[in-house]
Formats: sequence, structure tokens, C-alpha cells
Amino acid sequence: MRRREAADLAGSVTLGVWAAFCVLAAVAVGGRGAPLELDRDLLEWSLDHRPATALALARAVTATGTGVLPYALVVVAALVTGRTARQRLGAALFGLACLGTGQALRYAVMELARRPRPPYEDWATHASGWAFPSGHSTTAALTAGLLLVAVSLRAPRGRAVLWLLIGGWGAAVGLSRVYLGVHWFTDVAGGWLFAAGWLGVFLWVAARWLPGLFPVGGEPRPGAEEGSCGPRS
Repeated sequence: MRRREAADLAGSVTLGVWAAFCVLAAVAVGGRGAPLELDRDLLEWSLDHRPATALALARAVTATGTGVLPYALVVVAALVTGRTARQRLGAALFGLACLGTGQALRYAVMELARRPRPPYEDWATHASGWAFPSGHSTTAALTAGLLLVAVSLRAPRGRAVLWLLIGGWGAAVGLSRVYLGVHWFTDVAGGWLFAAGWLGVFLWVAARWLPGLFPVGGEPRPGAEEGSCGPRS
């Protein structure tokens, strides 16, 4: 697939994701932010299944979705993606810009939506601000998405295992927010859709206007001649 075709495909998928996010936002925020039946059912299930070990694990998982760790993982993704120092620097700036602006825009959307969180007495961890979309879910999903891009471009073997591990971590952070009672499930789903849409915007920009940012496996090395079959004797 040519780079322009990839950009067009990414743009189409991104528009679809944003449309889904807008629909979910209208449903979640409508009725003064009242939870859906699914939201209530999942919160009730969480309240009935909270042994001490599971709570400790959920708190540990949820802690990875905020703070310095997501930014450190984005830098790791950049180091994996780039082949030269310049490419690694460009990929790092790209990833950090994607994560940082995504968090800022998500916060602005949250302030506009102003959806209340679940009842305070059901919380099993600290939380602040409004509920929709979930900040931890957005941050973890954006970070996981950037890591998945890096793995897809550079990992020679074991991609499927890495995809499962990275995707599982991103999903687990979001689900831990529901389990700990500080978000409705629709808040988390909104965070996932928001992250997918924002990442799609950045990937569309990269595919269309930054062709050298993400080197694709199999591309000729700088200075290599097309059609060369190896070193000449």
C-alpha cells in the first residue's frame, strides 16, 4: 500500500472513530450524565467482587496509566521505531506531542461534558475531576497505540505476543477504573475512542506529510541503489 493510500485509509478510519465517540458522548452526557444500565450493572458487579488481592492488583494496574510511566514508554517506542538518531528524536517528539496534546484536549472535553462520577462511597482509589472521558483510559490507550505502531514497524518476530501484551495493558488500565468504582464503563469506552481518534489524526499527518518519520521494514537503506542484489566483488 502506498503512503498516500495509507493516509487516506487512516483518515477514513479516524473519521469513523470520531463519529462513534460523538455518539457515545451524546448518550453518556445526555440526561445530566446519568449512568446507563450497563454502567450500573458493571459497578454493582465490581462492588460484589472486591477481595483484597484483586483490589491491590487493580490499584497497581491503574497507577501505570498516569504520571511519568506513559511518557517513558512513548520514548521507548520512539527508540524502537527510529533507525537513526534523527529518526528517534523525531519519533520521540511526535509521540510526546501526541500524548501531551491528547491529554490536554481530553481534559477540555471533560470540562465541557461535566459528567459526574459514580457515588463517592463506592470508590476504592483516589480520583479527581469529572468522569467523561476517563483520563487514565485515554492516556493508557494513546501510549499503547504508539507502542503498537512501533512494534508493527520494527519487531521482526513475536509481534502477536507483543500486541496482546500491550493491548491487554491498555485495556486493563481502563477496566481497573471501573473495578475501582471511580468511572462508569462508558467513561472508559469514551477514553478508548478518544485515544483512537486522536492517534489516528497524528498517524494521518505522519503518513501524509512526514514520510521519513516512521521507517518501514524493507525500505531501502540510505544510499542503497534500487535493484542491487548485494555487494559486488
